[in-house]
Amino acid sequence: MADGGVHFDPEVTVANPARVYDYWLGGSSNFAVDRELGDRMIAIDSRVVPMVRENRHFLRRVVTWLCRHGVTQFLDLGSGIPTVGNVHEVATRVTPEAKVAYVDSEPVAVAYSSRILEGNQNATITHADLRDSETVLSAPTVAGLLDFSRPVAVLALSVMQYFDDASDPAAMLARYRKVLVPGSYLAISHISADDPDVDMDGLADATKNATVSAHPRTRAGVTALFGDAQLVPPGLVWVGGWHPEPGSAEPVPGILGGLGRVG
Repeated sequence: MADGGVHFDPEVTVANPARVYDYWLGGSSNFAVDRELGDRMIAIDSRVVPMVRENRHFLRRVVTWLCRHGVTQFLDLGSGIPTVGNVHEVATRVTPEAKVAYVDSEPVAVAYSSRILEGNQNATITHADLRDSETVLSAPTVAGLLDFSRPVAVLALSVMQYFDDASDPAAMLARYRKVLVPGSYLAISHISADDPDVDMDGLADATKNATVSAHPRTRAGVTALFGDAQLVPPGLVWVGGWHPEPGSAEPVPGILGGLGRVG
């Protein structure tokens, strides 16, 4: 179920991180300009592809963990281009009645999501600016799907890095946390400025001419985004180290992730 009326110009001339991410994951919802930027970033640090793939696995493990702990409602902020293993696909494997409200401002992401979700009564897509929490939370595709008198998991995976400090991403997330009842959760993943072995500054600089640019943050900076939500074990770690599956390889550094409980 979509918010409708979303169109995009196929003559895309500026790269978008959501489409670059899709390219790295092996998706087809990207354009030549996105692949060009993606390849330039791989040349800067080839670990960027393992990083984003571990981030995708992090999404799967977080959603599975939440479903197994009784959370059946998800608000996915900056949901990006639909690829295999979307939140609603992961959630419904564990909890068939799970409800997922996706939100993104990128027209291509919204258009593709609309097509995928057509006829799905338990998943929606909303085209909105995440900074405008009032619009997001009051949208029929959010307010009409999720029951905020019950626990909701807010997912902000690899999205807050596209807001600079002047945008005050911590305050932005606080506005979403404010409407959550105790027992709700906030999941965050974010590129890190802390690992000297990863050329994160070079990767971030490469995005300066994209539709949005990236802003790495320190561990302390990412922790601050959780506000008063209490991190569940193992806390804020490299995404590959968050409840890894048996036999998993050592986590690739570069992206920090964690899950916080509200109330």
